[in-house]
Amino acid sequence: MAKKFTELRAKLSPQAQQRVQDKFEQLREEMPLHELRRARGLSQKALAEVLHVEQPAIAKIEKRADMYISTLRSHIEAMGGELEIVAKFPDGAVRIKNFVTLDQA
Repeated sequence: MAKKFTELRAKLSPQAQQRVQDKFEQLREEMPLHELRRARGLSQKALAEVLHVEQPAIAKIEKRADMYISTLRSHIEAMGGELEIVAKFPDGAVRIKNFVTLDQA
């Protein structure tokens, strides 16, 4: 019979539990667009309807390694999020504000 993950995790040492938690946080903070869409509980078709495009356009966007910031922003906003561009340096991070939407400019 299958065991619940919480039961299995409870049997791990505190160090192993921390490694699992660290990996979970890493995976949650970094993911491709298609995984983010799935994690948000959206299908490509549903997202396409929000963006007023056809479903194949969503598939194409999710496979791209390079795209306009405006395209990425609209994709993220359609999922209920907000896009922030942050430059990270050894002495700190800076939020780049050049990329506001046209209606905010």
